[in-house]
Amino acid sequence: MSCFLVTGAAGFIGAEVCRQLIALGHQVVGIDNLNDYYDVRLKDWRLSQLLGSGALGIGDNAAHSLYLGAGRQVNGPFTFEYLDIENREKLEALFTEFPFDGVINLAARAGVRYSLENPHVYLSTNTVGTLNLLECQRVHDVKHQVLASTSSLYAGCPVPFREDLPVNTPLSPYAASKKGAEMMAYSYHHLYGLDITVERFFTVFGPAGRPDMSPFRFVKWIAEGTPITLYGDGTQSRDFTYVEDVARGVVLAALNPGGYRILNIGGGRDPIVLNDMIHFIEKALGKKAVIDHKPFHSADMLETAADVTLAKDTLGWSPQVTPEEGFERTVAWYVANKEWLETVTT
Repeated sequence: MSCFLVTGAAGFIGAEVCRQLIALGHQVVGIDNLNDYYDVRLKDWRLSQLLGSGALGIGDNAAHSLYLGAGRQVNGPFTFEYLDIENREKLEALFTEFPFDGVINLAARAGVRYSLENPHVYLSTNTVGTLNLLECQRVHDVKHQVLASTSSLYAGCPVPFREDLPVNTPLSPYAASKKGAEMMAYSYHHLYGLDITVERFFTVFGPAGRPDMSPFRFVKWIAEGTPITLYGDGTQSRDFTYVEDVARGVVLAALNPGGYRILNIGGGRDPIVLNDMIHFIEKALGKKAVIDHKPFHSADMLETAADVTLAKDTLGWSPQVTPEEGFERTVAWYVANKEWLETVTT
């Protein structure tokens, strides 16, 4: 049994990574700053699945404050602590207390458009926060980190995106902050021998997903009969990747470290256009969408497509869930939790 630190443990991918590690018999220490970038009840719900916290997260407006005030919480092999990776002093104390075998760094400020409004917080969390973790690893001889990165770095590159493409033209502070984290991690690999696996994710979706992303928004809006806000004509394509597949790729990397490597974790199929995503949701809900078209945003990408050959060769990883099946599961989760999800802010 190994002991892993998972940052961003209340996040969309982080909570699923924790669940899979625990299922494999490992000890997990999860940390999260529980920020309110999006409706915190989603984070509370995810934590409640890991902590067995009864009604917490099921639409209870007090749930979030209970987590913030409860301090450390333990449920068998899972320990959760309210902690920000920008707080180096508290991170240092955690590394002193626990004999970590590896770090899975999923804590990040996400979202392209929001990074245009608040660039400083993206740098301080995504880049400086990663540096804090790397420093703790150096001091405490924790040799491996899996670092979450993004397909947004491939802006302007030919598709399908390969890991050896130059990614020197980020189109947003979000992408730039992730590039900074990758480079900082490489320097610690070079200087101190840390094993670093950078995983670039491609449009992750699934149950309990972020409410600011189109899969959650479109399911909610179509279910309600609210017009969908669609930027562009819907022909822009994305390499949708189901959250369980993404988390499995993270876990495999954590259990099989080796040098400094960058791996795409994406659908690996022909990308689907947003209009197809809408069709899958309509089919699963049995309702038609009403669409409100807006101009295409200059910080967005027209197409993403992952070459996942390296992940297959290195980890034996490949995606298992098709986009259509994934959207069926996402809709089913929404319907099952509709009573409290109806009031979640998108």
